[in-house]
Amino acid sequence: MKFTKMQGIGNDYIYVDCFHETVQNPSELSVKLSDRHFGIGSDGLILIEPSQKADCKMDMYNADGSEGKMCGNGIRCVGKYVYERGIVKKDILSVETLSGIKTLHLDIQGGQVKTVEVNMGRPIFHTPEIPATFSKEQIRNEPLAVGGREYRITCVSMGNPHCVVFADDVDSIKLEEIGPLFEHHLMFPDRVNTEFVQVMGKDELKMRVWERGSGETLACGTGACAVACAAAWNQKTGRAVKIHLKGGELFIRWDENSNEVFLKGAAEFVFDGTVKI
Repeated sequence: MKFTKMQGIGNDYIYVDCFHETVQNPSELSVKLSDRHFGIGSDGLILIEPSQKADCKMDMYNADGSEGKMCGNGIRCVGKYVYERGIVKKDILSVETLSGIKTLHLDIQGGQVKTVEVNMGRPIFHTPEIPATFSKEQIRNEPLAVGGREYRITCVSMGNPHCVVFADDVDSIKLEEIGPLFEHHLMFPDRVNTEFVQVMGKDELKMRVWERGSGETLACGTGACAVACAAAWNQKTGRAVKIHLKGGELFIRWDENSNEVFLKGAAEFVFDGTVKI
């Protein structure tokens, strides 16, 4: 099977062109290929497929084989892939995902995609839709006991569940210890992605992320969108922010009129290869 390794500010996935390849068991394959010692190494597997509703379809699987609904860094790479590989030669294209059809705007220079801005849709704050089990209709700056300590959390769904925690120093957090406790907390029936966020200024944030099914990653696009919305909702920033992640920077704006969230950042090819499956 032919594959392509790509990354969006360090959030790396294995991409398979299913216009030309067939994948029988993507969940099992994601576990096998994502292993960084015995496989290719990645945060998961993304299949690029034909769609009857959009220009193409994106199916994504985390490193543990669980299926994800959406990936902001992953979908930017899909946009670059389909344009530069000649599958869809448009600077505005639509991609079908499990969390709906997303519109991508490609910044093309010299025939190459430099950055991609994705309309990520509207944030969801309604507790049952996140989903979370909590007595209030919304979870904004609410207390939650995790690992014997109380945290103040804000929950947002961007097609997948996010729990945002503001902290004074994100670098000092032992994420490998606390991340799994948040992910598997009984309050989150579908598990949860957790972001620890440091406010750097009125339009600047720094974050680390523990992704359900993958652990700490260098970046998370939907997580960055959730963080931007949570920061504005808690009046810590405005509605347009630059977010520093371990893998690089993302630019998020939460449009006041449409209520839609736009994510902008780079996408890069790493290498192509073939693997026996």
